[in-house]
Amino acid sequence: MQYDKELVLDTFEQIRDALIIVEKRCFFAKHADDFCDSEEGQEKLDSICMKLIAIGESLKNIDKLTDKKLLLQYPDTKWKEIKGIRDILSHHYFDLDAVVIFDICNNEIVELLTTVNKIIEDIKIV
Repeated sequence: MQYDKELVLDTFEQIRDALIIVEKRCFFAKHADDFCDSEEGQEKLDSICMKLIAIGESLKNIDKLTDKKLLLQYPDTKWKEIKGIRDILSHHYFDLDAVVIFDICNNEIVELLTTVNKIIEDIKIV
């Protein structure tokens, strides 16, 4: 597979950094309502959503750069859903459900971060 490895690596490193930030920002929330019950919670929700949008957009760009072949090598990750959250957040922001974001923070981020770290390692080896 031929693609600009430096550009793809840089993009995955940006995704990794964004995931770490999301992880830190959602740590305070013990329940989805914590995002809605205060101005600080709402600000954290907004910032998490922006990072999720950036992650989804970056993954779409990686698909373009790698002719949709690289992410297929990691089939255990829900790439379509991850990229799709970007569309939902970008186009239907006022329909945002804090429960969904809370669920993503608690059940998806760590696994995605593990996969992204694996991809970064794999790219560096090749």
